[in-house]
Amino acid sequence: MIVDTITEAKTHLSALIEKVLEGEEVIIKKAGKPVAVLGKYSGNNAQRTPGILKGEIKIAADFDSLPDDLSEAFGMI
Repeated sequence: MIVDTITEAKTHLSALIEKVLEGEEVIIKKAGKPVAVLGKYSGNNAQRTPGILKGEIKIAADFDSLPDDLSEAFGMI
């Protein structure tokens, strides 16, 4: 389905979303040129595994320390 103006898309957004849910792709035009496509969101359904990188990431001992010039610039010295 092609929508000719953004104003038309705003006016009929609910109906356009219903079309997308039915599997149709909606193309929105501006000044006669296609600028956006509405499509069904598929998302990422992968399961996360907590702790999978445990022991793989190292944080330097001085991670929270700023160099003297930056500390001075922030008024910390």
